Amino acid sequence: MLDSPIREQLDRLQQLMADRPFAVLTGAGISTPSGIPDYRDDQGVRRGRQPMMYQEFLAAPEARRRYWARAMLGWPRVRVASPNAAHEALASLQGSRQIGGLITQNVDTLHDQAGSHDVIELHGSLHRVLCLDCGQRSERDAIQRVMEAQNPYLAGVDAVQAPDGDTLLDPAFEARFQVPHCPHCGAARMKPDVVFFGENVAAVTAARAMATVEGAAGLLVVGSSLMAYSAFRLCRAVVDQGKPLIAINLGKTRADEILQMKIEGSCEQLLPLLAQRLNC
Repeated sequence: MLDSPIREQLDRLQQLMADRPFAVLTGAGISTPSGIPDYRDDQGVRRGRQPMMYQEFLAAPEARRRYWARAMLGWPRVRVASPNAAHEALASLQGSRQIGGLITQNVDTLHDQAGSHDVIELHGSLHRVLCLDCGQRSERDAIQRVMEAQNPYLAGVDAVQAPDGDTLLDPAFEARFQVPHCPHCGAARMKPDVVFFGENVAAVTAARAMATVEGAAGLLVVGSSLMAYSAFRLCRAVVDQGKPLIAINLGKTRADEILQMKIEGSCEQLLPLLAQRLNC
């Protein structure tokens, strides 16, 4: 049973989205019900330690060793995560052409697994690995098997899950870790095919995202604090065009002052209700 204010907000959102399709931008909050931790609390403050910066990953072999040791233990939990009702509701809305484009900050591919198509992965995907030397990509599962075979001493080590497939691992486990080598060229500079902190979103991806919101009647933000500028700039663009900017999010966002409406409720509950109404 919805509280009266949230029910009224959902009614208003339904009216706004009934005539012309909105674009949708999703963040970590849509995947937390699937067991994937988010980076920030409800005040937009980052949880835990500072994530590894792109420049550090490039410059230091020991940083890459630290990243991959932790990521090897974190990947299985990401790989087995399943889409939840919110992902499925957006796939349903896209299938009925009730939304005009889907952009995600998440790197877990849960939108694709739920049946969405042409998803713009603003920050890439953990399911791929990129060689920084030859530019070839590999499937993460294949690289995972190599790492597990080369580092059997980590079998059975239980590490606390962190955002984006990272874990909290005792540094004592890192020194012996054998980093993966590219199966195409043999180089040891492999990175997940995601945008690290301190790294820029690819120009072609940023342009696709901007074109999507410019062609939509408005933008619905789901489960994002919008602290990353790559997402916030899309919100600014929508407002500059005089179109509605709506958020379904629990807690503070960077765009609170420019939102037309914020529904502070569970996206796992509200999106299926919205899909049901719009698909009637």
